[in-house]
This record gives sequence, C-alpha cells and structure tokens, in this order.
Amino acid sequence: MSRVGKAPIEIPAGVQVTVDGMTVKVKGPKGELSTTLTGDVEVTVEGNVVKIERHSETKETRSIHGTMRALVANTIAGVSEGFFKNLDIIGVGYSAELKGRALHMKLGYSHVCVFEPPKGIEIEVPASTRIVVRGVDRQQVGQAAADIRAFRPPEPYKGKGIRYHDEYVRRKAGKLAVSSGT
Repeated sequence: MSRVGKAPIEIPAGVQVTVDGMTVKVKGPKGELSTTLTGDVEVTVEGNVVKIERHSETKETRSIHGTMRALVANTIAGVSEGFFKNLDIIGVGYSAELKGRALHMKLGYSHVCVFEPPKGIEIEVPASTRIVVRGVDRQQVGQAAADIRAFRPPEPYKGKGIRYHDEYVRRKAGKLAVSSGT
C-alpha cells in the first residue's frame, strides 16, 4: 500500500468536496477547482475526510495511487489557502513593476520584458526587486513563476537574473589572469 496514497485528507471548514465519477470538484473561500483522476482508484468522502483507495494491485495503479492523492490534497489546499511563489530580481538596474495586470521587467535588455499573467494568477510587486505569484492552482502558479524566471535565469558568474527566493545559485570562478613565466 502506498504510504502517501493511504493517508486520509482532512477537509478544512468552509470547503465542499463532491465526487462525480472520476472528477473531484472542490469549492472553497478562494475559488473552485476540479481534478480528474486516472487509473483504477476510487474517491470517497466520509464526513470531513477524503480517502483515495485503489481497486487493483497492478504496477500502474500502485504507482499512480499516491499521485492521485497528492492532486486531490493540492486541490483542497488551493481553494482553502492558495499557493504562492516568491521571486527575487538580482542585478544592477534590474526591476519590475505592475501596469494593470501586466508585469513589466527591466532585465538588462534593450527592451522591457512584459509578462501577461494567465486567468487565475495574481502578481504582486511589493518591492522593485521582489515578485510574488499567487493563485489557487499549484501547477499554474509554478508554471507562471517558471515563465517569469525564464526571461532572465540566474547566471553562475555574478548571480544576476531572476531566481526563486529560496534558490541557491552555485557560483563559478571567473577568468584568472595568467602570468607569463618570462
């Protein structure tokens, strides 16, 4: 039995979970999400607990059991608390600002980089070198943060670029002057 898959999921107060075949619909204070499950698994809601059970012991079903539980848990967490990613901008003259919903970034190019967030994603700029990406869908928040980071990934020599707040960039030594032996 999967250790992750067999763990029950607690439903927080104010969240409603309904199961319609292989689709789990979750409604909460932050919004509404649905997750479609695959494989030979069954979702049951008992009181304020959601359980994911598998019906067969095939390799595919055992391997997907924990994944399906994690997807349902992320859906419930998203509508109750939401998800966020913090990005830091490192570099002289690098900055970001919001104009409407669009994120405008100055990243050392001859042009301003513009990111238009998808529906369901909110972007905040608390400081000119800090970006916060928020939303209810964990995958969508991570993808939006990765798309913003892709404009100028951190480089290993000076560490300039856009990085996740908790990301460690391994630095390389630059060129060293070589003295001629004469």
